[in-house]
Amino acid sequence: MREILGRRRRLLSRRGDGGPELIGAALTFTTEWQWPVLPGVATDPQGGRSRCGCPDPECTVPGAHPFDPGLLAATTDARMVRWWWGNRPVAPIILATGGKAPCAVSLPALPAARALDALDRRGVRLGPVVASPTRWSILVRPYSLERLGELLYAKDFVPGSLRFHGEGGYLALPPSATAQGDIRWERAPLPGSASPWVPDVEAVVDAVVEALTRTGVSAPEL
Repeated sequence: MREILGRRRRLLSRRGDGGPELIGAALTFTTEWQWPVLPGVATDPQGGRSRCGCPDPECTVPGAHPFDPGLLAATTDARMVRWWWGNRPVAPIILATGGKAPCAVSLPALPAARALDALDRRGVRLGPVVASPTRWSILVRPYSLERLGELLYAKDFVPGSLRFHGEGGYLALPPSATAQGDIRWERAPLPGSASPWVPDVEAVVDAVVEALTRTGVSAPEL
């Protein structure tokens, strides 16, 4: 146990480049947009960017999840944000989804691009879209589990590769670096101090399900 705790502290306190950009973004999310965030666990410097810094050797989201502190520590307190990233300047920025913060609908990158095209053709207004090399996440307004359940129940088929980041969930935000690659804005928020506008979840699910069904991406392989 001592070895695990010691390794965890070394990994979580690892310093490197990228600090000013990350802390600046984290402060924008918290102080201007009132999105609660916390630092995620960095990738393992001894294992390269393909391994997570957490104790789980089979981590499914390496370098892109909360660990220490846990998700409940997410805050909009600027002092806490400065302290966290002052000590852990390369830690990914993790958004605690739900509540007053946006939720998200995520899907594999290729069908995600097609889904965005379909939404554009339908004239659906979209807000920010977060992208990693493997998955894109469309930010939406907060929704309840009951509301989501009713929406999905009305569908004949819901692909398993579709994921929902709702209350109690999390999402890595730009400009974080994770084991899957750099997190970026596929569609960046418009400049300004106000929190970015995001659509209702109902507005995007139809096109997303259709895109996944057409491309045959139904299993949760990504």
